[in-house]
Amino acid sequence: MKLLQRQIFLELLKLFGLTVSCLLGLILVGRMLQLRSLFLSQNIGILNILQLFFFLTPFFLLLITPIATMLSVFLTFLRMSTDNELVALKASGVSLYRMLPAPALFCALCTLFAFFISFWGLAWGMDMFKTKLYYFAKTHSKFALQPGVFNKEFPHITFYAHQVDNEKGQLKFAFVRDDSIKNTSVVVVAPEAEIESTPEQALIHIVFKNGKIFRESGDELNVLKFGRYSIKLDLGKLLVGFNFSEEKAKDMPFFRLNAIRGDHDLMPGQDDRFYRKVDTEFYKRLTLPLGCFVLGMFAIPIASIFRGLRQQYGLLMAMGLFMVYYTMFSIGVSMGESGTIPPQYGMWAPNLLFVLVASVGMRYANLERTPSVIHRLRHLRLSRGKRGEA
Repeated sequence: MKLLQRQIFLELLKLFGLTVSCLLGLILVGRMLQLRSLFLSQNIGILNILQLFFFLTPFFLLLITPIATMLSVFLTFLRMSTDNELVALKASGVSLYRMLPAPALFCALCTLFAFFISFWGLAWGMDMFKTKLYYFAKTHSKFALQPGVFNKEFPHITFYAHQVDNEKGQLKFAFVRDDSIKNTSVVVVAPEAEIESTPEQALIHIVFKNGKIFRESGDELNVLKFGRYSIKLDLGKLLVGFNFSEEKAKDMPFFRLNAIRGDHDLMPGQDDRFYRKVDTEFYKRLTLPLGCFVLGMFAIPIASIFRGLRQQYGLLMAMGLFMVYYTMFSIGVSMGESGTIPPQYGMWAPNLLFVLVASVGMRYANLERTPSVIHRLRHLRLSRGKRGEA
């Protein structure tokens, strides 16, 4: 039995490492283009990109650890079932319940790992990601324009130039519109301009020469001529969508979420929706790691019941079952944040449902019986196959 448990545990570890590596690699590669598009020029080195990805890893690991746990257990027991190893073990007097210690220990370790990420790793990673991202934007980015294209990378500011030389920083027939002031629009037009970028100070100076300023406020329009006019911009504003001054619930440590739930005065001036997000995120940090254990144990009877499936079909089926779980989980998050239902109901519902199905399925798998629904589906498939041959 010790040898059996050890072999099962080692196979689970190998599949878990392979699954996590593949899923994490796919996600990070997909994020690469999105991350680099935050900058106007390509001065960010590959080492800096990898460093940013490293800080994003805890966020992705919290999402992929449950599915990696489920796939590892499912594929292991599906292979054992397909190779008739389960039949041989049961013929030797080893019941399914006696095989559970290894997968149970594996699922428990994955759950503890997910809890560590949920409680500490996620907040640390997001804090470091934002800090490094802002630093790289300030110290590595330059302001680059495309000729004949309206550039709106900076919030409330539109740039245009008919001719652009980004190497020398020279613009011909330049135009800029500033709508950052409420009810006021400022337009600067000049036949030539220069870009002076100082990343070490996180500033950009656009110097217009021999142009005009059109200032419109309500029904009033003022026109001014100038010989030299400079606009100063903050490179940090290139990070559209990243508000570093706003503290979001999803970026907070778990224990701060718990403290805010008990005392709203810790975050004064927030609306009810914010506190609902805090409650939802609190239960999310609890239920998602527990999903590793629930989904892992759920995969055992499913793999036993659907014995004989090929690996690729089994993988697709496992992914489909996980999508059911994650869809229920996402609906619970949305309904909890909107106040439709209390957050704890929506967060715990997927785990409770899958625990119930796993308990019933484990009993059927140990007795080597197939639920009537599965039996009917198989019978329907065989009937269709015979009709097709006829």
